[in-house]
Amino acid sequence: MKTYLNLGCGYRYQTGWTNVDYVSTGDGVLAHNLLQGIPFSENSFEVVYHSHILEHFSKADGKQFIQECYRVLKPNGTIRIAVPDLEQIVREYTKNLEKALEGDAKAPQDYEWIMLELYDQVVRSKSGGEMADYIFQPEIPNEDYVFARLGEEARNLRKGNLASLNQPKKEPSTPKDKRSMFRKVLSKLKNNLRQVLFQSEIKFYQENLHYITLGKFRLGGEIHQWMYDSYSLSKLLTEIGFKEVKIQTAFESQIPNWNSYELETKEGIIFKPDSLFIEAKK
Repeated sequence: MKTYLNLGCGYRYQTGWTNVDYVSTGDGVLAHNLLQGIPFSENSFEVVYHSHILEHFSKADGKQFIQECYRVLKPNGTIRIAVPDLEQIVREYTKNLEKALEGDAKAPQDYEWIMLELYDQVVRSKSGGEMADYIFQPEIPNEDYVFARLGEEARNLRKGNLASLNQPKKEPSTPKDKRSMFRKVLSKLKNNLRQVLFQSEIKFYQENLHYITLGKFRLGGEIHQWMYDSYSLSKLLTEIGFKEVKIQTAFESQIPNWNSYELETKEGIIFKPDSLFIEAKK
């Protein structure tokens, strides 16, 4: 029986693998916070795989997470990691910058997009950020470039969003104004628990609702907290004790029958073409 582990699997997981995510996304997907370690004993798995997860950890937490991957791998086991490729993004940035400075008519649009790709998921304060605003606008001026960068997943996401805009809108069952709803809740607390809650505490929450909401989002897992290129990720793996570090393509792997699992490709299409793919042995 295969002992393969897929961490942060989302909705892309395989039967026969052990699949883990922060919330269970299907039958057999274990819900677990990976900041608390990997909930398996050492030397348990032949393969440990995660895609676009590592960048959501801080640099220090990311190192600890990779150490956990090493711990649960069997000797000579394979780790495979996919992350946004910082080097590739930066090269695209400098290319588009140079073209824009030279007066290329199409370059400003591509430059605008690559700046979003570089920074938006680090600094955003709402889900999807400005990247989502760009993708979901009625007409994308450089659509081919954007989806060449993001892949078919993003194109399908756009199609779904545009289709939903054409659906009849339902009346919201909750107040449109979240601040108004929050004030009503606080008012009820104030009336029912007047002897327990101080006026200053109520005022604090009223005045700081924006910051509480923002902090909750920023700590919710969507933000990129660190980025990697082939050098830095290879160095990290080597420092932890991995050997035979090798850059791969989405189609190449030391994992037997890799493409049959359709975790990164399907029918020749790469799900996340902006990725760096890397493998190493324990």
